[in-house]
This record gives sequence, C-alpha cells and structure tokens, in this order.
Amino acid sequence: MATADKVDVEAMFPPHVLRQYALLADGERGALVGPQGDIAWMCAPRWSSEAVFSSLIGGSGTFAVTPQDVHHTWGGSYEQGGLIWRSRWITDDGIIECREALAFPGDPDRVVLLRRITAVRGDAQVRVVLQPRPGFGRHGPGKLHQDAGVWSGHSGNLHWRCAGVEAAHPRTSTHPHGELLVLELTVPAGTHHDLVFEASAQSLPEELVDPDTAWSATEAAWSRSVPELGSSLAPRDARHSYAVLRGLTSAGGGMVAAATMSLPERAGRGGNYDYRYAWIRDQSYAGMAAASAGAPELLDAAVGFVSARLLEDGPQLKPAYTVTGGAVPDEQTLDLRGYPGGSDKTGNWVNQQFQLDAFGEALQLMAAAARVDRLDADGHRAVHTAVQAIAARHNDPEAGIWELDNRRWTQSRLACVAGLRAVAAMPSAGADLAECATLADIILADTARTSLHPDGYWQRAPDDPGLDASLLLPPVRGALPADDPRSRATLRAVQDTLCDDHYVYRFRHDQRDLGDAEGAFLLCGFMMALAEHHQGNDLSAMRFFERNRAACGPPGLFSEEYDISQRQLRGNLPQAFVHALVLETATRLAEAPSSSSMRP
Repeated sequence: MATADKVDVEAMFPPHVLRQYALLADGERGALVGPQGDIAWMCAPRWSSEAVFSSLIGGSGTFAVTPQDVHHTWGGSYEQGGLIWRSRWITDDGIIECREALAFPGDPDRVVLLRRITAVRGDAQVRVVLQPRPGFGRHGPGKLHQDAGVWSGHSGNLHWRCAGVEAAHPRTSTHPHGELLVLELTVPAGTHHDLVFEASAQSLPEELVDPDTAWSATEAAWSRSVPELGSSLAPRDARHSYAVLRGLTSAGGGMVAAATMSLPERAGRGGNYDYRYAWIRDQSYAGMAAASAGAPELLDAAVGFVSARLLEDGPQLKPAYTVTGGAVPDEQTLDLRGYPGGSDKTGNWVNQQFQLDAFGEALQLMAAAARVDRLDADGHRAVHTAVQAIAARHNDPEAGIWELDNRRWTQSRLACVAGLRAVAAMPSAGADLAECATLADIILADTARTSLHPDGYWQRAPDDPGLDASLLLPPVRGALPADDPRSRATLRAVQDTLCDDHYVYRFRHDQRDLGDAEGAFLLCGFMMALAEHHQGNDLSAMRFFERNRAACGPPGLFSEEYDISQRQLRGNLPQAFVHALVLETATRLAEAPSSSSMRP
C-alpha cells in the first residue's frame, strides 16, 4: 500500500474491464463503482462538470471501501427497481457488503453519496481511502480539516465533506498534491457503519445528512419512479433499463447519452468521445420506449426537453445539448493517461453538425405522446416547428445517425417519413398536419429514386451503395409497412452481410472482417429484434433479443459496442440508447406484431 510511508493509490485501484463497473446515478450526476469498492468516476456537481474522481480515465482521486484481507472474491447486485448497488466480498473469515447509492432524486447543486458497510457474517475489516481531486485530478483535496468527527476540504471550485471517517488519518500519496485520508475500520458482526460524502460548488449546509433518513427517502423515491413492467418479456431487465434511463435523466428532463467520457471503442484507434450530454435522438428513443412500456414519467421528461429545444432553435436544432439546454462545449484534449487503449477528450464536436434524423425522431416521440394523451400545447407547437424544418431542410446534406461526413443519408430521410406519417395520424392532428402525409410521400418517392439499390434494399446514401443496420428501424416506426418489399429486402441484406452470431454491426467500413473494424453495435442488435418482430418472425426476434441482452457484465449495464471475440464492453458506459431499446424490445416482443407496429 505504501512506499516510504507514501500511499500509491494508482497501484491500489487500477482500471478494471468495463463489465465490472456498477452505476450509481441520481439524475444530476453519476458514479462508477469498481470491484474493489473504488469510486473510479464521478463528476461534480453536474453531469458535464469536471470529475472529482477520475482514476477511470487516467486522472486521480478515489473514494474506496475495500476488504483489508487481499484474499477475497467480489460480487454484487442491484436492489430491484432502482440504482442501489450492493458490493459484496467473501473473505476467509466472513462476508462483507457495502450498500451504495447517490441520494435520489438528486439535488442539482449538491452531491450526496451514501455508503453503508455491513458485516454480514463475521467482523468486517475494511480499508476506507478518500481522496477528492476536482478538475480531473488537477487539484488536491485541499487543506484537510476535521470538525466534530467530520472531515472536510475546499479544492478547486468544490466544497466537500465526509462523515463516518472520524478515525481516519491523513496520509501522503505518491501523486503530487496527494494528501488523502485512510481509515482502517472494523465493523462488528451483524452491524453496519455509514459513510456520507457530500460535494458542492457552494458552501455546504451546516446540518449533516442523516443516513437513515437519506436511505429511506432514496428507497421510496426509486420505488415511486420505476414501474413494475410485469407484462414485458423480461420484467427484471426491463425495469433495470428503465432505472438506468431514469438515473441518467435530470430534473429538467435532459437525459445524458452516457455517464462517462473517453472510454475507447477500439484500443488505440480513436473513437474516444464525451457523451455526458443530451442527444435529441437518444432522448426520443428513451421517450418512445417509455411510451411503449406505459411509463409516463420518462415520456414526459423527453417530450418536455425535446419540445423546448425545438421551440428555441427551430430548423437550427442542434443534435445535442447540455442537460440544462445549453450549448455543448467544443472538444478539448486533457493531459491525462486515459483509460487503457484510449485518450481523454472533453466536450464534443457534435454542436457543429446538422442531423436531419433528429427532426424525424422528435416527431415520432411527439406522436407517441399524443397516442397516450400526453402531448401538451408546447408539444403541439414543437410538432409544427419540426415539420416546417423538415420541409425546408430534407434535401440538405447532413451528418446522419452515426455523425459522419455530410451526405443525404437514407436513414435520416426515412426517419422523417416515419415521423411525418406518425403526426399526420395523431388523434389531435388538424388539417395542416394531415398534409404531413403528402410531404412524407414526396420524401419517400425521392429517396426511392436516389437511394434504392438495384437489389431492392435501401442503400446508405445516393452515392453509397452499402448497407446500414440503422435502416431496419424506420419501417418499424411507420415509414413503410412490414410487407413492403424494400423493408424485407433490407432486412435480409443486413442479416446476410452485417450479422455475426445474432450480433449486428452498423455498416462495413472496408474489406476487413466486421469485428476487426469495430465492435458489434448493440443498438442495432435490438433494432433487428424489433424489425423481425415487425415482420412477424417472432422466433428470430427472440434470438436477437436474447443474444444482445446478454452482452453486459454482472451489473447489467450496456455499452455502445460489444467485442464478440473477447466478450468485452467497448465505449462509454452505460449507453442510454441501448437501454432504451432493451426496454422497448422487451415490451414490444410481448405483444402481437400487429399491435406493436408503429404504423398509424
């Protein structure tokens, strides 16, 4: 643990494979907990703030609860219906659990991290290591101060304190500016010990958090927020995906695409992005999934956030925003080591793009809300704004769903066709919206003229004859009927060329084998399940669903990509749009294809 009386925190808590991390989230920020009880990632006070614990990506700072006995095995599970995680270690002498959560729902201005160490069998002997390091590790924990048994500090722009570590001793780490707290703690058998960490950019309130009250409130709030979903195909997984989506959604309705940044999709090959922002597309997917599951809270959040962005920006809608509706900061490189195989970037160049499909996905979301009578006046105004934007811009080159070079991407245009048809069929649609069906027919006819491959399937763009798995979704959303020969030809072609062992790749990059270019794209695997179900091929739909929902680790979190050969997660974690499609697929596969179709 120490050399010359200094603590080597990096050696104690190195990065782990992604499948071993659990997520804590309260809507306003998230934390990743590793198998050694180490909080390896947490931004404070908000999602896109600088990290206070960033060892995951080569920064520094940690908050760890670890068995003192190095001879132990790790496990853990979520309590059903929320993001309360229980780390569990079996040692030679007993069983230790650490119950972990961010107090829920979160306060936008203050982090409250709850950790309850329980001696399940035998005495629990644990080591607690605390080293807040704001600014992705640029700042130390500040001058450590103890008052009435509570340690505190002020570092960078953060005030922090921790209760339950009154017997901790300040130590020096091997890292510059590296003072930290270390506590060797024994919890008697059958009892528990509480730790409460708080952080805020403002002065913390004088009154300390009562652990029992905070735990009770968090349990009750999760119980209220997560529906049973008992009629879905896989209620346990559906509820967990819903809880993940709820944990990623702020009080203002904005949902981050992922809790993390800079986790590489392929080692040493780029693909490092900051996903701590709200993408219109992802938000729409989550809202439509919630609508399919009969869960209004997330549906309302998505409709409110997307409506506000449409009304503010109209045809200049950005693909992504901060969760408060602000502009995404431009991409910058951090001077950090990075997660193994990756490099660190904060911010995102998406704010320089135009993505036509976002308008189509937004219309699909609004129509889904209207079908269950949850589209308010702002939502109706947003529908008209999106329709006008599509009418004006549907021929403009744009970056598309995969954020590539500007072309007339087929998926974007078909997404708009699906959205226009959906709003034209809304129960509240007037004569003006009925004309949306005519605009949909015009866009569809033009797309068929320029982007239908001679073999009968939809090709990626007029100047790109390749296949794209994202083209599976527009028919499911109502752009085309299930029996349209173009839908069927596209489905067969994707299965023949982009599938491997019931995993699905986005598109072929070049002549390399699919898995050499990138990982299987889990979003596309669930798209395939929905498309097969839409065609009435329920056995095949089930195979794709089961295969892809197994592509996670013990905490049940999905990343963007999955390395089939190594069975490893790749990319940022957890990826919201994958969890959205898990929820929707689990719901729709429990229905007959005719009733689950998105056709008007």
